[in-house]
Amino acid sequence: MSSPQTNRRTHLKQLSAVMGISALPDLQPIEATAKPNFIYSLNMSTIRGQNLGFAKELEVASKAGFRSVEIWMDSLQTYLDKGGSLSDARKRISDLGLTIENAIGFAQWIVDDETTRQKGVEQLKREMDMLAQLGCHRTAAPPMGATQVPGLDLKRAAERYRTIVELGAKMTVIPQLELWGFSQNLSRLSEVSYVAVESGHPSARMLLDVYHLFKGGSSLDSLPLIGKTGIEVFHVNDYAASANPSTITDGDRVYTGDGVAPIGRILQALALTDRPLVISLEVFNKNYYAQDALLVAQNALAKMKQVTKSL
Repeated sequence: MSSPQTNRRTHLKQLSAVMGISALPDLQPIEATAKPNFIYSLNMSTIRGQNLGFAKELEVASKAGFRSVEIWMDSLQTYLDKGGSLSDARKRISDLGLTIENAIGFAQWIVDDETTRQKGVEQLKREMDMLAQLGCHRTAAPPMGATQVPGLDLKRAAERYRTIVELGAKMTVIPQLELWGFSQNLSRLSEVSYVAVESGHPSARMLLDVYHLFKGGSSLDSLPLIGKTGIEVFHVNDYAASANPSTITDGDRVYTGDGVAPIGRILQALALTDRPLVISLEVFNKNYYAQDALLVAQNALAKMKQVTKSL
C-alpha cells in the first residue's frame, strides 16, 4: 500500500503535468477565443409609424430577414378585436419562421395606488396568457404610471416586481424589468439593478436600452456589475454626437452605427459566449416612418450586423 506522502507526491506531479500542458500557446481556453453570439430582433416600434397592423408587421420583418421580433400588445389586441385569433396568429408566426422574443406592454403594476396596481397586475396576467399561447416567454415591465413623480420606494417596487415575476413563472412568461431613462423612477441602472436583486427571485431579468442608459445618465462602467445572466434582451439604437441627455427624446434614436453611442463597448460588457444575447432595434424615428417599411427593416438588420461584426 502506498503511503499518504507518496500519494501526495504523485498527485503533485500529475497536477504539474496538467498545468504545463494547459500553458502551451496553442491550447487557449475556449472562453478566451470564443466570440459573443447575438440574435438579431426587430422591435415593431421601428416600423410602427407605417400603420401596417400586426399581421403585416410580421410579414415585413420576415421578408427583411429577421427571424426574431418584439411585438406590441396594443397591435396584437387590435388584430384580435378585428377578428383575428391567437391560434391563427401563432400559425402565421410559425409559417413566417419567426420567434416572438419579447412583448411591449404598459400595465401599471408598480404604482402606489392599490386599485390601479391590482388592475395593472390583472392586465399583465391577461397579456401573459396571450403571449404564452403565441409561444412568447418574455414581456417588458416598465415603470408605467410611476414616471412623473420621484420618490418611489424601491423596496416596495422590488416586492411588486417579485409579485409579477412569480405570476410570470407560473405562466411561463417572465416580465423583464425595464429601465426608462426619462422616468422619475427606475431611470438609472443602479435603481433597476436594486429592484431586480431585492426581488429575490431567480427569474428576475432586466431590460436595458442604449438610449435609456444615455438618457438616464447611467455609468457604462457599472454594466459588468449587473451580472450577464440578468440580461436576455437588450434594445439597441444610436444617437447623434450633438445629443444631450437632458433634451434627447425617443424620436431622436437612429440606426445602430449611425451615431456615436459606444454600442460595441456596451455589448462586450453584456454578451456571453455560451448563449446568445437578443439585441432588438427599437427606434421611433419619423424619418424612417416616412419610408417603405421593408426598406427600414432591411436597413435595420444590415446595420445591426455591421456594428457587431468586429465583436
